[in-house]
Amino acid sequence: MYTKVCLQLCLTEVANGLRNPVLMAHANDNTHRMFVAEQVGIIWVYLPDGSRLEEPFLDIKKIVLATPWVGDERGFLGMAFHPQYKHNGKFYIYYSYVDKKKLEKIRISELKVSASDINKADPHSERNILEIEEPAANHNGGQVLFGLDGYMYLFTGDGGKAGDPFGKFGNAQNKSVLLGKVLRIDVDGKSPDGKPYRIPLDNPFVSDTKALPEVYAYGVRNMWRCSVDRGDPVTHKGRGRIFCGDVGQNRFEEIDIIVKGGNYGWRAKEGFECYDIKLCHNSSLDDILPIFAYGHSVGKSVTGGYMYRGCESPNLNGLYIFGDFMSGRLIALQEDERTHKWKKQDICIGSTKACAFPGLISSYSKFIISFAEDEAGELYFMATSYPSAYAPHGSIYKFVDPARRAPPGKCKHKPVPVKVKSKRIPFAPLTSKFAQREWALLGPLTPPPRSLVNSVVQKPLFQLGVKIWQGIPRRPRPGQFKRRRSACGATVRRAPKGVTRKGAPLCARP
Repeated sequence: MYTKVCLQLCLTEVANGLRNPVLMAHANDNTHRMFVAEQVGIIWVYLPDGSRLEEPFLDIKKIVLATPWVGDERGFLGMAFHPQYKHNGKFYIYYSYVDKKKLEKIRISELKVSASDINKADPHSERNILEIEEPAANHNGGQVLFGLDGYMYLFTGDGGKAGDPFGKFGNAQNKSVLLGKVLRIDVDGKSPDGKPYRIPLDNPFVSDTKALPEVYAYGVRNMWRCSVDRGDPVTHKGRGRIFCGDVGQNRFEEIDIIVKGGNYGWRAKEGFECYDIKLCHNSSLDDILPIFAYGHSVGKSVTGGYMYRGCESPNLNGLYIFGDFMSGRLIALQEDERTHKWKKQDICIGSTKACAFPGLISSYSKFIISFAEDEAGELYFMATSYPSAYAPHGSIYKFVDPARRAPPGKCKHKPVPVKVKSKRIPFAPLTSKFAQREWALLGPLTPPPRSLVNSVVQKPLFQLGVKIWQGIPRRPRPGQFKRRRSACGATVRRAPKGVTRKGAPLCARP
């Protein structure tokens, strides 16, 4: 269901100069710090006063597989803090890397906070939890989160290429592989067979000899950004639901609510319609339909968001807010309590007049990478004007409802003081003049890694008086990947004829 009237919101810029910020998370430790991860493999700490610490929380860019190619989906993709982080200091990361045999994989691992600095991770504490080989360069998944049950949920892509061409039915419908799945594991123990995690006894396929016990749901293509609903602040209705955006193939993008044992249809279906006719008409499919799907005239790469449960904007309570990476559209969904159908409402960023209050802005960078929720339940999104892992054009914006604000003093909170050893970098907002220039640049910068020197020509650019490095890809040598255009309009890579390890079509998103 659609409504013609758009929801008018304003924004506050809270960070900029980031290299494809793929996520922002809090530790739920009452410090109200925010941890922002860049696709290259660096996590920054932002304090409640808006300043950033000069030294990163974690820097693993030498391990993470990320390139300057526009649209390359590989890199640092996910992070989640353990529910008991305040007591055990554990957190988990999800990233792309290349192993000693030159195989591309995704890795999920556990790390601990430093014993001597609460704002630094201990890089030597990394413990591998799970590794999965990727048959192609795209559809790497990337979401890791903890449900209210205390278990870890992992969201993997279908393996890449186009149309999930792996095997008879594709990876997503094959419960004996980990790709194209929602996985659920218990990281607070080890299994009898030596795995660094346990299988929850109530996982849906533990008794199915043809399925892997980690599988919680299947039939997903490439879910990009999922979140747990906190529930209504008063009634707690909706608490614990997991919402996901699943990126489509050629026609539809969709929003799903994850349920135990659910089959989300891919590659039989895309959105509400058939993709693979034979699979789609299989009587045993029994798939779960999305709560909402939209065609590629609206957008071509969904970015899942959050259900608003904050305090500052009461009118937004119960709205699921998400966006589209390619079109830059922001959208809200609201459930009809009587029919349980979801009503769509476009979000319009208000005019300069509507957002004329100090600190508010009415524009943002086009490519919407991710959404975030702070400890108080307020919502944010991350976007960039140039979707390359090494381009420092990413910003973070906070949603503000100009129509109705909470009464003064109602939403105040007192963050637990944090001892800071690193230098604080005050936040410097982009001026309206600079914001009109998509190459406007402020924030943390580092030279490109040595591993990229042989693959790109390093060309210095001088912008706003700051010297930066821009990777200009060399012309491919024989046997290297060639560039073409994908169905979603993004620049992608394809291996030349005769090369076994093929690159995959890449939509221009992390």
